[in-house]
Amino acid sequence: MKTKIFTASGTFLVLLSAFIILQYGCKKKSDDSVVGQLPIVSTNSVSNITQTTATGGGNVTSHGSSMVTARGVCWSTSSNPTTSNTHTTDGNGTGSFTSSLTGLTGNTPYYVRAYATNIAGTAYGSQVSFTTTVTGTVPTVITTNITNITQTTATGVGDVIAQGSSSVTARGVCWSASSNPTTSNTHTTDGSGTGSFTSSLTGLTGNTPYYVRAYATNIAGTAYGIQLSFTTTGTGTVPTVTTDTITNITQTTATGGGNVTAQGSSSVTARGVCWSASSNPTIFDSHITDGSGTGSFTINLTGLTAFTPYYVRAYATNIAGTAYGNEVNFTTTGSSGGQPCPGTPTVLYEGKTYNTILIGTQCWLKENLNVGTRIIGLQSQYGTNGIKEKYCYDDLESNCAIYGGLYQWDEFMQGSTTPGVQGICPQGWHVPTDVEWTILTDFLGGEGVAGGKMKEAGTAHWAFPNIGATNSSGYTALPGGYRNWDGHFYASTSFACFWSSTDSSSAYAWHRYLWNDNEKVGRLKYDKTDGFSARCVQD
Repeated sequence: MKTKIFTASGTFLVLLSAFIILQYGCKKKSDDSVVGQLPIVSTNSVSNITQTTATGGGNVTSHGSSMVTARGVCWSTSSNPTTSNTHTTDGNGTGSFTSSLTGLTGNTPYYVRAYATNIAGTAYGSQVSFTTTVTGTVPTVITTNITNITQTTATGVGDVIAQGSSSVTARGVCWSASSNPTTSNTHTTDGSGTGSFTSSLTGLTGNTPYYVRAYATNIAGTAYGIQLSFTTTGTGTVPTVTTDTITNITQTTATGGGNVTAQGSSSVTARGVCWSASSNPTIFDSHITDGSGTGSFTINLTGLTAFTPYYVRAYATNIAGTAYGNEVNFTTTGSSGGQPCPGTPTVLYEGKTYNTILIGTQCWLKENLNVGTRIIGLQSQYGTNGIKEKYCYDDLESNCAIYGGLYQWDEFMQGSTTPGVQGICPQGWHVPTDVEWTILTDFLGGEGVAGGKMKEAGTAHWAFPNIGATNSSGYTALPGGYRNWDGHFYASTSFACFWSSTDSSSAYAWHRYLWNDNEKVGRLKYDKTDGFSARCVQD
């Protein structure tokens, strides 16, 4: 009887234990759904950005189902960083916090997210991004030309003519079917350092227009050369087209046209005229499309600049490519500048005759000065020795005959440091001050467009494409390049650099520069031992 009761009691205890386990097991499972809630955190914008540091932070607005044991920010050069990337730990719990990001690299984009961790895991805020700052100057690079064009390949050539403030770590060309390509587009990497390089463009599509720029990178960033364009070849034969003579010429308009006399191996899908202030315009320049097919067509050219020479070609496109007609040229009527100074049309100085140009209320010499005895680029000029000295680009007197001399600041100033001094200029004229340069560029519409109005039009002296060059002011700036402080010459046909008489320190003075791939006027302070072109303004 005892055994039976004991067995019954044991059975009861086992059943009771199972019931309790099931009850607690269900309860525990119900509690797990609460334990699984992550925190809620937001990411602050990044501030106090330098080359190597920045300030970030976040705000934990809810701890979730358990206390926040760690919080901070994480960052990376790739998107959606996590705590497996570089990160800070900035306390625990809810509320706002501030984080210090350190060990960054200059001129680099970064992605940042705040995070918060509890027993359920780690939650992240929204992603913000920023780019660290840079110091120094980027390289100077030129896009030279595009050759060996086929349906799928081409060859690009570039030249890094100055490394900037630090060594060039990468160089090459980048290209795209859209204008102004960057290294985020398809590009090559062709070594490092200064000098000329050749790049192979591959994977192109037949009968397609492309834009190309050389690039060079140093620690301060990436610089780009002028943009060139080309069209890959197609199959079959292109159309045959002729260009009409230009008629009805006014200050801002003219009438042109052409005749598609043969369609080639396939139908003409577009035809029209293209024009530019430089010779051999293409459909990458200003152009108008007027229908398709063969036959004659007439087009009105608009938006022209007064007193400016233009070059025009008719074009026709089929699947094999674009053909161009013969080139014709014309000059718009009127004048938006170009008048000599009243009473002083010319100036005779040191055996040479200089023309004058009135721009606003200022009277300028129309040509760069070419006075003094030539010395080689590796020598220094001495502005206080009473002898006028000049550099000629590449040490060739023939370049001085075209572009004028190049002068160090002390030579141009003839040893003075007073803004507006006569310096090397003729009697009654002086070295323009920084303020006088500003008056000039302001009168011409501001630094963003004044360069185009000052540069000689076309590519007789300026390298292609000489963007925006109309010379509507009559200033006729020529690309004399410059003599670098190291005694070597750079950027002839690409840059025109002019001293002002205003210095910024014992070693640097302000100057203005123009270049061939845009219509701006730049303003920088440069080493006084550099050799720049010289213009004078009347007292």
